[in-house]
Amino acid sequence: MHIRVRTACAALVVLGLTAGPLAGAAAASPATTVVREAAGPNDKALRAAIADLPDLTDKDATAALVRVGGTGGSWHGSSGVRDLATRRAALEHGRFRAGSTTKVVTAAIVLQLAAKGEVDLDGHIQTYLPGLLSDAFEPITVRQLLTFTSGLKPGISLGAEDGEGFENRYKTLTPEEVVASSVAKGRAFDPGKRQQYGNIDYTVLGMLIEKVTGDSYEHQAAVRIFKPLCMRHTSFPGGPDPRIHGPHNRGYQKLADGRLVDATEWNMSDRWAAGDMISTTADLERLLLGLFRGKVVPKQLLKKEMLTLPKVEEGEATMSAGLQYYSKDGLTLWLKSGSRPGYRTLIATTPDLSRTLVHSINATNAKSVASNPVEDRILFAAFGS
Repeated sequence: MHIRVRTACAALVVLGLTAGPLAGAAAASPATTVVREAAGPNDKALRAAIADLPDLTDKDATAALVRVGGTGGSWHGSSGVRDLATRRAALEHGRFRAGSTTKVVTAAIVLQLAAKGEVDLDGHIQTYLPGLLSDAFEPITVRQLLTFTSGLKPGISLGAEDGEGFENRYKTLTPEEVVASSVAKGRAFDPGKRQQYGNIDYTVLGMLIEKVTGDSYEHQAAVRIFKPLCMRHTSFPGGPDPRIHGPHNRGYQKLADGRLVDATEWNMSDRWAAGDMISTTADLERLLLGLFRGKVVPKQLLKKEMLTLPKVEEGEATMSAGLQYYSKDGLTLWLKSGSRPGYRTLIATTPDLSRTLVHSINATNAKSVASNPVEDRILFAAFGS
């Protein structure tokens, strides 16, 4: 384990943040690299949370990348291995599939367009994208898509990630095919009646962005979000490209039959504006800080749409426009998780940015509804004290 002290990070000054995986079989435990800046985060607890990776007994994770920040200082570290073949130490600044944290970017673009009067959040998607939905659907507002209250059913997939999906990982499903399959199923419920989290709403929002701007979703994300926030290592695959370009740690998926397979290469084109982004923990920290400081979405709109839960007739809403609300035992967080085979991601913050967390875990059960023990330890270490 190596520790070094830094007094400033030039790349983060832009956002106003002050100082604050498998290889070499000879090593019984892969190297852990930690950077500690100022006091605040629980150094000892965070080290312990990501120790002893890769965990191949229970097959929970092969690596973890963590960044904790806030007013009391910051901490970032990595543990585990880059790949199971060579057992080289994990790359702390490696790129990974960020999954549904992509939705934060999509929601932010839509809200930017709304702030400029180019999109009416109370306007109907049928008006913006005529012919996309059949006459069997009641009018669905842009806001209902943003808050997962549209009533659209999930679209087609290529199979479960721990089974058929792995065998089909080089095949392609376009967003148009996904939406068409959803429409063919009819509606799940009347718009606004309840909240049902899924990808379909944000796939449609990606289409909305392209229609309104006359530009690709990917380019809009780059010029509106990534470039202004200096997210230099964040991008989208080129169409059906299954690779992660640039330095990265390989991801592994545990299949239903017990096999642990390399899931790094996987065509995610069907996820698109709902979950196709590739990023780093440092870049996602920039996104989190920029968003909550009003540098991405105007503060008034941020508060009204992203930091307010929608009212629903049935059940309880926990998702806003792109974010999830969590409150328990005096701790309140706004967060967004993302899971793709081999990669489990989280961005989370207290409302006042007094404590922030970004992590990427090379989890072998990334798409499971069950929690991952490594993630549980990180969450407790970051927010439990």
